[in-house]
Amino acid sequence: MAYWSLNSTTTTLDTTGLLCPLPLIRAQDLAKELVPGSSFLLLASDPGVYYDIPAWCRMHGHEIFRIEESSQENVIQMWIKTADTTNRTNE
Repeated sequence: MAYWSLNSTTTTLDTTGLLCPLPLIRAQDLAKELVPGSSFLLLASDPGVYYDIPAWCRMHGHEIFRIEESSQENVIQMWIKTADTTNRTNE
């Protein structure tokens, strides 16, 4: 089950056990809640995030600044910085 936790330095979104497209949907929901320019750590077990998350970041101006994989736990860790400005317009 996905959950959000906040520690003193990083917001962590745990999507381990969820399959595509749920990690992307959860990341998108969290990014909307964060202050523009904030960072968060996405934890995932679905290898589809290697394709989905970078494409989503390119489309919305977010940046992946670090990726690691724990082969022992099969957990992918992606550190993502949200766009400094939102892509939404109300005009």
